[in-house]
Amino acid sequence: MASAARTFSRALARGATPVTSVRPSATRNAARFSLPAQTYRASWRRGYSTASEPQKSSSGMYWALGAVALAAGGTYYYMNNESFAAAQKPFVPTKEDYQKVYDEIAHLLVEKDDYDDGSYGPVLVRLAWHASGTYCKDTKTGGSNGATMRFDPESNHGANAGLKTARDFLEPVKAKFPWISYSDLWTLAGACAIQELQGPTIPWRPGRKDNDASACTPDGRLPDASKDQKHIRDIFGRMGFDDREMVALCGAHALGRAHADRSGYDGPWDFSPTVMTNEFFKLLLSEKWVNKKVRQYATVVLCLLV
Repeated sequence: MASAARTFSRALARGATPVTSVRPSATRNAARFSLPAQTYRASWRRGYSTASEPQKSSSGMYWALGAVALAAGGTYYYMNNESFAAAQKPFVPTKEDYQKVYDEIAHLLVEKDDYDDGSYGPVLVRLAWHASGTYCKDTKTGGSNGATMRFDPESNHGANAGLKTARDFLEPVKAKFPWISYSDLWTLAGACAIQELQGPTIPWRPGRKDNDASACTPDGRLPDASKDQKHIRDIFGRMGFDDREMVALCGAHALGRAHADRSGYDGPWDFSPTVMTNEFFKLLLSEKWVNKKVRQYATVVLCLLV
């Protein structure tokens, strides 16, 4: 299981550019402007004659008012300039920001349990894998960068049937954290699902960028369940995996089930489709399998499929 998780993390990382999380500098203290208080004392002159008191000069008061106005204007300019600079500075997410996204996905997995066998987790893993599994090591196209499954024709490729459910599930998360790319969101959701379904820790990293429809990959880059081992080697070999890694990745079938309206097959892969285990491999070797129509195999006792 740990081997499968490590291999899955490699698949998610294909084409991903590592980024350095930069902590925003500490908030600068607002400048304080202070003016010395001026004391005005009335000067009284006792006169011994009826002559009028000399006229007082008001220039001092004017100077004080001018200084106050200048200080206020300077403060306003400084504060607004700081706000403008802060608004123009690009947002650099930290590890804590990504943790909030993870926590939101984990919360939704608990809150929404009305899908398939009681969890959206397996279909999130499938979304992350299908977004990553289009990678080509020779042309450096496809892969987890781009999130081009948002667009036609890739969204309608036969291998991606049913994944709109997963994409729609994550839309509220994207709305709450608009700064995260779809590419990072989908792969983080896959890692989150594996971990929350009692799987191992996935060494996920951010840095993927979204692309437009022009980067959609051609149909046929994902595995076809109706084909043989040569097809598997061709598909996974294009991504740079060896036989050991190919087998490990097939272990993801420990989660979820097949759907007749998507792949043409139907049924769970093992007895605990919402828990990440090695049961898929154990059953593959220990159970007696019989051939059914459309090249689907089922156990003699219970309805599992391979």
